[in-house]
Amino acid sequence: MVKNRYFCRSPYFNVYETSTTKSKLSSQILYGEKFQIIQKKKNFLKVRTIYDKYVGFIKVGKFHKKMNQTHKVSVLKSKIYSKPLSGFGTKKFLPFSSKIELLEKKNNFVKFEKNKWVNFNELESIKKRNIDFVKILKLFLGCKYKWGGKSFDGIDCSALLQIFYQFNNKFFPRDTVDQVKIKKGVIKKKVFKRGDIIFWKGHVAICLNSNNLIHAYGPKKKVLIMPIYKTIKLIEKTANLKIIKIISI
Repeated sequence: MVKNRYFCRSPYFNVYETSTTKSKLSSQILYGEKFQIIQKKKNFLKVRTIYDKYVGFIKVGKFHKKMNQTHKVSVLKSKIYSKPLSGFGTKKFLPFSSKIELLEKKNNFVKFEKNKWVNFNELESIKKRNIDFVKILKLFLGCKYKWGGKSFDGIDCSALLQIFYQFNNKFFPRDTVDQVKIKKGVIKKKVFKRGDIIFWKGHVAICLNSNNLIHAYGPKKKVLIMPIYKTIKLIEKTANLKIIKIISI
């Protein structure tokens, strides 16, 4: 096994279940995220992420071998500029929670690679934490539901929860099957509160307050806010699923 550690150099890498883009997307590796190469298989690499030990296949691409991460993206997507001027925006963006190395600062822009700049106001120090999960999760409102997604281009229910912890440099599993095991909880609740995490088999939602929850909801194909009790009844009716656990964020 290759022990080298690399850093993602694209806005994100798609992680597939097998070594073909025709296989199911299982996750994404964001810019600056560390991973380990397990083996090479034609034009694919079998990798393991350092953050959550997630294993899958990515296409061979460009990686950073060394990176002194100093800042992270604190907005849904930060436009990449070819020069430190607002008129030189490209069509590419860095996703929320991407980690960069500040190489140079000019005109309120930050250089993180050759000919690649982002707005300094859309960054925070790598060490800074933001415990306001409501603010973070609401960044993704309206984003399309995408199985395996972790970015503005599409996100799934478990990634919506994980990204909050990842941004705050705390471990949290990638998939609901593992997330549900992370803490002790209860199965029933008469009154829900802000920060309650509701698990069904294969799905998760987070309570914003005692009335509403937010989730990346497959049937609606996007991230949206819905009434808690109405959602519980809807999922039981349409998917025949009942709550299996409730924990706190």
